Amino acid sequence: MTQPTGNRWRTVDIVVASVIAVAFGVVFWAWNIVWRATDPAFAFFPPAQTLIYGVWLMPAVIGGLVIRKPGAALYCETLAAVISALLGSQWAGTVIPQGIVQGIGAELAFAAFRYRSFRMPTAVLAGALTGLSAALFDFVVWNAETDLTSYRLPYALLTIVSSTVIAGFGAWALTRALAQTGVLDRFPAGRERRAV
Repeated sequence: MTQPTGNRWRTVDIVVASVIAVAFGVVFWAWNIVWRATDPAFAFFPPAQTLIYGVWLMPAVIGGLVIRKPGAALYCETLAAVISALLGSQWAGTVIPQGIVQGIGAELAFAAFRYRSFRMPTAVLAGALTGLSAALFDFVVWNAETDLTSYRLPYALLTIVSSTVIAGFGAWALTRALAQTGVLDRFPAGRERRAV
């Protein structure tokens, strides 16, 4: 656990957060294709497709873990959604408010610890809350016409599971791996690596 040096964003914070977001915006664009291509594989139980949903939620958690300042999770997830829309998401501009809602989910987890805890449990909570916020958005926007017990509830639960594992634990593991390379040495995540 390393406390941030203040809430004011440095230029390097903005640049790195933007790089994370743009990289994931491209990943989102590719993941949109994967999502469409896997439709038939989940025809037996369509809500199960959300087991791969967590990839769309990773920048919120990574942004929070790396930048460690209020707004980082929201910024990274929202900008990634904007990039995805600009690259031609099949869901068009709707992904932008969706990214905002998802980013707020992760932001709440980091805020709950007053932006002072960036360990695995915090990352996992951020992933879970991002998944919950995604599921709530989808309840209203994408799944309003579907059955509550046979579709929406399993969809929501599996989204939370996916985001907890992929966006929560996965983002924590990816952040640690990046720190090991030295690319995060200007951030507390990188300095923690050197202190070990």
